[in-house]
Amino acid sequence: MKKSFSLQPLLNLAQHQNDSATLKLGQLNTQEHNEQGKLETLQQYRKDYQARLNEATQNGIDQTQLRNFHEFINKIDEAISQQLKMVGKSKASTQVGRREFDSARRKLKSFDTLQQRHIKTQKKIAEKSEQITLDEHAGRSASCKTIDAEEHNK
Repeated sequence: MKKSFSLQPLLNLAQHQNDSATLKLGQLNTQEHNEQGKLETLQQYRKDYQARLNEATQNGIDQTQLRNFHEFINKIDEAISQQLKMVGKSKASTQVGRREFDSARRKLKSFDTLQQRHIKTQKKIAEKSEQITLDEHAGRSASCKTIDAEEHNK
């Protein structure tokens, strides 16, 4: 008689947790990538705008336009500063997600190892039982042949 794996519900739960952690980590990685992309866009925009300011300064610019350029660059710098914070938060969240994923994966692997041991043990038990059955059958068969041979000789 084959015994079922008693920890199967826990293995199923660990599989579900691993799947959830994998999905969450993927989402966190995507979010981090998006936040980094926004930062790079802002930094490029600032670089481009600074180049426009430099060009305008060389070609001559009045005070109002110069002040507007500086105010706008300051706003871009503020946006970059805020985006740097967002990137930092996103990276921290991704690290937490990575730890959760690693933990879920280790737990799943542990239960999987226990299940494999259980399967191996059940297989050995089944093989032993089959061998006992074969030995009993062979013994009965040999016993019957001996009895038949004795009756034949009489």
